[in-house]
Amino acid sequence: MIICFSLLVFSCKEDTKKHDTSTPVQNSEEQSMVKFKMVEDAKLASGKLLRVEDFPSEYIKPRPVDVWLPEDYSEDKKYNVLYMHDGQMLFDSTTTWNKQEWKIDEWATQLREDDRVENFIIVGINNIPKNRWQDLFPQKAFDSYLDEETRESLLEEAVNADKDTKFYGNNYLKFIVEELKPVIDSTYSVYTDQEHTFVMGSSMGGLMSMYAISEYPEVFGGAACLSTHWIGAAPREDNPIPDAIFKYMEDNLPQAGQHKLYFDYGNKTLDQHYPQYAPRVDAILKQKGYTEDNAKNLFFEGTDHSENSWNARLDQPLTFLLGN
Repeated sequence: MIICFSLLVFSCKEDTKKHDTSTPVQNSEEQSMVKFKMVEDAKLASGKLLRVEDFPSEYIKPRPVDVWLPEDYSEDKKYNVLYMHDGQMLFDSTTTWNKQEWKIDEWATQLREDDRVENFIIVGINNIPKNRWQDLFPQKAFDSYLDEETRESLLEEAVNADKDTKFYGNNYLKFIVEELKPVIDSTYSVYTDQEHTFVMGSSMGGLMSMYAISEYPEVFGGAACLSTHWIGAAPREDNPIPDAIFKYMEDNLPQAGQHKLYFDYGNKTLDQHYPQYAPRVDAILKQKGYTEDNAKNLFFEGTDHSENSWNARLDQPLTFLLGN
C-alpha cells in the first residue's frame, strides 16, 4: 500500500521564469491524431470512461490517460476540468493493484445530483510505477532549496542504492499543460480558462498538485492535495526534504486572490508522519493571504494512507473546489 522511495537525486536545472503556454509542443495535426476510445468493460457507478492507451509526449514516457464524462454530458453545456494523478486508481477497483479506488465517479455523480457542485469532467493521468516518484516530486524544491552538500549526499545515496537519479516533474507538468490540456480543450465541451481548471492528487500526487498550481498559476485555478507526502521520500531522521519543499512554497505558491487550495491529512500508516507539518502549512497559507474561504488544511482523525480513506472524504475537496 505504501510506496517506499529512496532519497535521491539529480536533475537538469531549468529556467524559473514564467511559463509561456500559448504554443503547445504538439502541432494541430499531431493533436488531431489523439483519439479517446470508450472503455467498454469499465465498472462505473455512472457516466462513461474514454481512454488513450499511450498518450504521445515529447516530455515524458507515454502512458494511458482517461477521461470520465458524466451520464448527461452534452455538447450544449460547458464543463469544468479536474486533472488527477494516478489515474488507474480512480474509477474501477476491479483493475487496481490493491482493489481500492477513489470512487470519484460515484462522488461526482452524487454531488451533481444534489446540486452541490458545478458540471465537471475528470482527466485521469495514469502513473508508471517505475517512474512515479520521479514524475511527481516537485523538482525545483530539490534543485534550488537544498544546499550543494545535501544534494550531493542524497545523490550519492541514490547511486549507491542503484536508483534512477533523474527528476521528471517539470516535464510532467509541461506534458499536462502543453500537450494534454490542448487536446482536452479541443475534444470536449469544456471551459479552458484558469477559473475552471483544477488539479488533484494524493501523497506524491498531492505534492505534484501543489507544484502544478505554483508553477502554472495562470493555468490552474485550484489544487486539492490529499495526504500530501511532505517527507518527500521514505521516512528518516533529520530529513532535509520537507524544509526544502516548504521554502519552495513560501517563494512560489500563488498569493491569495484567484486560487483555491485544499490540503488534508490523517494520522495512521504513512499519514502518521504528516501532522507535525500542519502548522508550517497553515503559516504559509496565512503568509500568502489565504483565509478559510479560499484555503483548507483539514485533519481526519484515525484515517490512513489509502484510497479507502481518500474516497471516504472526497466530497470535501470536490465541494470546496467546484461547489455551487
